[in-house]
Parts: sequence; C-alpha cells; structure tokens
Amino acid sequence: MRGDAMTLLKTLLLTLAAGWLPHAAAAQPAAPAVLTSPAILSAKAGGAVMLALAQAGPRLVAVGERGIVLLSDDNGNSWRQAPTPVQVSLVAVQFVTPQLGWAVGHLGVVLHTDDGGLTWRKQFDGVQAADTLARAAATPAEASAAAQLQADGPDKPFLDLYFADASNGYIVGAYNLLFRTGDGGRSWQPWQQHVANPKSLHLYGMRAAGGALYLAGEQGTLFRSLDGGASFDTLASPYKGSYFGLLTAPGGELVAYGLRGSAWWSGDQGRSWTQVQTGVQQAITAGIALADGSLALLSQGGDVLLSRDQGRSFTRQPQSRPLPAAALAQAADGALVVAGLRGVTRLASSTK
Repeated sequence: MRGDAMTLLKTLLLTLAAGWLPHAAAAQPAAPAVLTSPAILSAKAGGAVMLALAQAGPRLVAVGERGIVLLSDDNGNSWRQAPTPVQVSLVAVQFVTPQLGWAVGHLGVVLHTDDGGLTWRKQFDGVQAADTLARAAATPAEASAAAQLQADGPDKPFLDLYFADASNGYIVGAYNLLFRTGDGGRSWQPWQQHVANPKSLHLYGMRAAGGALYLAGEQGTLFRSLDGGASFDTLASPYKGSYFGLLTAPGGELVAYGLRGSAWWSGDQGRSWTQVQTGVQQAITAGIALADGSLALLSQGGDVLLSRDQGRSFTRQPQSRPLPAAALAQAADGALVVAGLRGVTRLASSTK
C-alpha cells in the first residue's frame, strides 16, 4: 500500500521535522513561511536528521531536515553548516561539477549552488510548480489537476533529481510530479505527460545508464526512455512493491532497490530482471557506485552491502553497531559515510 511504502521511505524519517504528509487545510498557511525563511544556523546542526549525501569534488555535502546543509572538507571527519534560504526538509542532492549542484525536497523546493555548497538559492517550489502546470495545461483534465494542486498548496515533495550536465536535468516526486530543465534550473517545464502513469503513482528515483533514462516508483513502477527523455515506456516489473531508487554500474547494468530488502538486477536495459539476494529485510534506501567500480547499497537499518560483480550479488559488510540510515557516499580517501537520524557518520569498516 502507498501508506506502508511511504513509512519506509527516507523522507518519512522526518515526521519529527515538518516532514511531508498530506496537509490538512489548517496547516496550509504555515507553508509559505518556511519557503521564504532561511534555515536556522545552529551549533547542533551536526546532529540533525540528514537524508542525502553527495560528493562535490573532494567535498562532501549532506542535506536534511529544516533546510539544513552540512559540508565536510576532511573526508567526513568534521562538518559545518552552510546557510540556505528555506526551512523545509531536503531529501536529495546532486553535483555535476565540484561547484554546481542542486537539492530538492518537501513543499516542492529546488535549491541550487554554484560555489560547491557554500551558498544556495531557491530556483523553484511547489507554488511555482502548480502555477507552471496550470499555464501549460492543454486539456480539461490537465487544467483540473493543476487547479487541484494550486488549491492544495505546496504540500507535495520532490523526491529525487537527475542532472546529465550543468544545463539538462529532471526533478521527480510524489503523485507523478516530473519537471525538466534545459537551462540549469532557471526555468522548468512539466514533463509528466511524457510518462504513462495514469494512477499518478509516486516517482522515487531517476538515473541514466547505457544511454537510457530510467524512473522508479511505488507499486513496482519502472519506466525507460531511449530517446533522451522525449518519451518513457513502461517496463515489465518483476516486483509489485515500491522501488525507492536505482543504482547504475559502470558497464550500464542497473539495480532497482526498495521495500523489504528487495533488489533486482538488469543487464539488458530493463528488458529482463534477476532478483538479488541482499540478506536484509529492511528497506534499501540508497545506492552508489564506488571509485573502484564496485557498487554499494544501504539499508534503512544501516547495513552496507557491497557488490564487485556489477550488481549481480551483494555481500553485507561487517559493522559494530549499524544505525538507522538514509544515504550513503564515498569520501575522497575511500571511506564510506552514511547519513541518517543522528547526522552524518564516517564508517570504520573497510570496503576492501
């Protein structure tokens, strides 16, 4: 069920922190304030709930609750807070160069940095998203859906992003939200009409591999584009539970991961899938490719799983005390760093 999936998704680690849930009407007036109020700078920010990690050259960037962004220039040993213009929770972040990056999150917010995360500015939010959809509506059904979004207020999150370069990118989110930019986020175009998603299922992840673009979402939703995003075909899914993300191997292989430790591998652009035995029962919340070409998955319980065969199999890595976790990154010195309910932690265990 949709509610069950969302309780496991990393964004709902934020119930203590103005997380996304369907808003009651009484909650709507508070939304604009957090979209225009800077994140509170605090000496305790290092212990905040952090939900996503990215490399920005040798720097690590973590994003999380209430607009908090943390930076580390010593491979995750220490962190400092960077100012941001919002107090909404950020759930995904990507850098295409050491300087250029984007973060997305609750209330439809999109932030951009051009200085490696030192400063951020808001490019887009849920109010603008609804207005953009209303202006672009080409049918009565699209106009009605956009009007409902405007009436709801900016209560729906963007959950992931994918930028191919400094100009071209996508943001995806709840209820089939999908926008595309060709100018680095200065403007956004609605793109959900390019995806056959009549139930408006949530889109949780987007990645590129082997010249194709892929979308993954709830209830086993998988889409693929072979024409640069102009159209997305529905893939036959081997799993009816929700996928929370996609991991791509250097050779173009693909791993879709999600609920209850589920992971599926494809070496033919999603035409066929083989189940991966992960050995974990909790949701898999993140996956990354490591510098040596191996792959790593992270479970909600903090288990790190390593693959050296392009994702066909994974082995759990020994840890003394795994902690609830939402995101994973590799530092410049090769160490793994995880983000979760207790901030960001550098792992002592080796991936060798």
